[in-house]
Amino acid sequence: TPAKRLEAVEKLTAAGIPTAVMTAPLIPALNDHEVEALLQAAAEHGASEAGYVLLRLPLEIKDLFAAWLEAHLPDKASHVMNLLTSMHAGRAYRAAFGLRQTGRGPYADQLAQRFKLALRRNGLNRRRLRLRTDLFVPPPQPGDQMRLI
Repeated sequence: TPAKRLEAVEKLTAAGIPTAVMTAPLIPALNDHEVEALLQAAAEHGASEAGYVLLRLPLEIKDLFAAWLEAHLPDKASHVMNLLTSMHAGRAYRAAFGLRQTGRGPYADQLAQRFKLALRRNGLNRRRLRLRTDLFVPPPQPGDQMRLI
């Protein structure tokens, strides 16, 4: 549940582990109105970074999602799909790197700007975390001898 996820962020942060949250998938006219509240809650629970991914509808997923919308939200179905296609040059999805995650166009730009403002307002992404691979120790493999340290 969202509450359990925020609790996990809080516990990880309290243990000194930097945390980031991902708001995904963002679906225009369906859940994108929650961006600001989600980022505020994440920051209040100790997250230091956040990102988002626009809904991706490759291959047959597009038809499944469109059918789900028609079945569960018939009043919003065409509006949601029109916004999605407006962000992908008239298609439900573009696989090109840099486009598939965020889309292009006025609605995509507005969403990106809202996200950026909410990041700033909540003090998120001020300092980008760097992946540390020096702390990684491969697990022992079958047949490996135990090390006595």
